[in-house]
Amino acid sequence: MGDGPMSTHPSREAPTGHDHFVEGGTTMTASTAQPRGRISTATRLKLSLMMFLEFFVWGAWFVTMGTFLAKTLSASGSQISLAYLTQSLGAIAAPFIVGLIADQFFSAQKVLGILHIAGAALLYWASTMETFGAFFPVILAYMILYMPTLALVNSVSFRQMTNPEKQFPAVRVLGTIGWIVAGVIIGWLAWEQAGTLALTFRMAAVASLILGVFSFLLPATPPVRRGEKATVRDILGLDAIGLLKNRSFLVFFLSSIAICIPLAFYYNFTNLFLNEAGVRSAAAVQSLGQVSEVLFLLLMPFLLVRLGVKLTLAVGMAAWALRYVFFAYGDAGSLYWMLLLGIVLHGICYDFFFVAGQIYTDKFAGQRFRSAAQGLITLATYGVGILIGSLLAGPIVDRFATADGHNWTQIWIIPAAIAGVVLVLFLILFKDRRVVEDTTMLDASRTTLEAPGAPVPREDRPRSGTP
Repeated sequence: MGDGPMSTHPSREAPTGHDHFVEGGTTMTASTAQPRGRISTATRLKLSLMMFLEFFVWGAWFVTMGTFLAKTLSASGSQISLAYLTQSLGAIAAPFIVGLIADQFFSAQKVLGILHIAGAALLYWASTMETFGAFFPVILAYMILYMPTLALVNSVSFRQMTNPEKQFPAVRVLGTIGWIVAGVIIGWLAWEQAGTLALTFRMAAVASLILGVFSFLLPATPPVRRGEKATVRDILGLDAIGLLKNRSFLVFFLSSIAICIPLAFYYNFTNLFLNEAGVRSAAAVQSLGQVSEVLFLLLMPFLLVRLGVKLTLAVGMAAWALRYVFFAYGDAGSLYWMLLLGIVLHGICYDFFFVAGQIYTDKFAGQRFRSAAQGLITLATYGVGILIGSLLAGPIVDRFATADGHNWTQIWIIPAAIAGVVLVLFLILFKDRRVVEDTTMLDASRTTLEAPGAPVPREDRPRSGTP
């Protein structure tokens, strides 16, 4: 399963060679910023381990939760979708937790530690539940605590880095590796086949407890907005609303929401689908999506310059539709290659739309509204889009339930059709012919490897109002 795809508070951008930079809304001068140089080996190892554990914890239970709910708790498709939309609810709540607590009152590493220790208890508790009614409030509480940690690990990382464009990717990639390792372990131990997926929550609980304790050993990351008042408008990125007056940006904004509707089908039901289709070690197989993501991320800058924004975004949408067609007609026998291609297409689906979209938003919004625009897009996609998709996917899956599983061909054709319609409307209505230039390498301060709901580190605009 792809690390898919919520709006959380952004990480802060470290100095990039200018006389000053903005961190958490506070302008830092050269005298207050870290001097440029190499990050220490000890610090790099700590940050890398932090990233590995952060995404190992999530990948350990999130991918297989749908199968766990269906097989162990006899949950319906609607209930499975309800459990997955807690991701969106946590994403919507996350900016408030980080913006109102970590940015103003407590050090980021301490907040990170407390959230993960509390999260460990909730994950273990979730593994003991015997009904969906008892499980749901526990996983909701957990996601409200977990989603803010995605921003916190980025914040801790960036505050220690002297050259984030070069240093951050090498640290962040450990997060993707952590997600992959979690899937491989589940497949290796055959928990899906044995019907013991409750153990995934316990494995995640142990990792979360380790990360929670380890967080207190991370480099100090004190609050950067102490004494300042954060507003709801700042937190939700509402300063960028005016950008929607531009037709093309409005089309992109609405397309971003719409394309997340079929994305919810992938997150919520791919693992259940693969297991019902007879694919062995499905969680491990799904980790190919992360491998693909890394490879296509390396190609993205070059493709974006050559194809332009519109065509790059369109390729991503087309891959979305094609993926679901492969799922609809593939099987675990002679057409197994279709299932594998559908999973591998995750790299194109995510990178060609979300990463390219992040770069487009960054260029379109400009210096003054860059932070607000990224926040608005993230909230719309991972908050609103996936929430709508989850509410829609569950009843559809229930509609095509059969005595021995589901009619997956009929199910997957629906998100394929949605993605196809979004693609056609985008091609017709999006008229922005400007090409993203000077993008020979990704700016690590604004683009990151994906995990479901992972925020994009981005700089906050100066509060002085200077463009």
